[in-house]
Amino acid sequence: MGYASTCRVNPLIEIHSSPHLAECEERAFVLTAVGIPSEVTFEGGLFRLWVDESVVVLATRHLAQYEAESRVVPAPPPPPPEERHGGAWIGALLYAFVLLGASFAIARGIGPLDAFARGELDASRVQQGEWWRAVTALVLHRDAEHLAGNLVFGVWIGYFAGRRLGPGLAWCAIVLSASLANLLDALIGPAVYRSVGASTALFAAIGILAAYTWRERHRTARRWAPRWGPLVAGIVLLGWTGSQGENTDLVAHAAGFVLGAVTGSLLALPSASRLRQRTTQGIAGLATFALLAVAWIRALV
Repeated sequence: MGYASTCRVNPLIEIHSSPHLAECEERAFVLTAVGIPSEVTFEGGLFRLWVDESVVVLATRHLAQYEAESRVVPAPPPPPPEERHGGAWIGALLYAFVLLGASFAIARGIGPLDAFARGELDASRVQQGEWWRAVTALVLHRDAEHLAGNLVFGVWIGYFAGRRLGPGLAWCAIVLSASLANLLDALIGPAVYRSVGASTALFAAIGILAAYTWRERHRTARRWAPRWGPLVAGIVLLGWTGSQGENTDLVAHAAGFVLGAVTGSLLALPSASRLRQRTTQGIAGLATFALLAVAWIRALV
């Protein structure tokens, strides 16, 4: 710290003031390091840093450079942890139970002998008002290979969807999206179109999971890969698995994926957070079973 002289050619000019002595002393040290003398005084409740009028411009420039270099930009806060729900395995097991139970009942002749024909997605019948076929067709499969593929893949993707949205909400969204996809497919397709299988539901689940994760990370992730990766992966998965096989229904798979993506995007909105609460999960799960039960009652009775 310098001291005022009693005989000066040029007056002193104040270039910094602060209620903290350390701030002024720190800047005085910076000026001393570059050969500029200075003084620190206490006046009017503030500590003040003074330099000779002839070096004001130079001193101000050095202090501005010092402050720019020492300014610490606070690191952005880390993104909040992604929401995870327990009990996802329950939804996956119930999915397997429904598919296996329906296949067992039809194979054993439990119920009407034409239960399969009553439940399959028949476009001509749907166009005549039998909307329930869009739901019942989801649990029917033509052979063991068809069933096994949808069973394994469905348990896997359904588990992850349940972890993100909660098991009740996830499966409710999956069944609704897939049923709407089947309904649209039957209404706009030829009258001779027929289809069964849970594959539409699986691609609805992929769309829901991809879009939900995309919207969630879009609000928090700063790099493009974490933001767009889930959606791109979902589209790639649709193209890779949704168009393979001689009997693959690409239109139904694409419709399931698109409607699932729309549903997932809506469920990722902050205003939809209440739907992911524990109480709502149970209601959504019961609503899913109710929809399946009503559809099958209409089909068989």
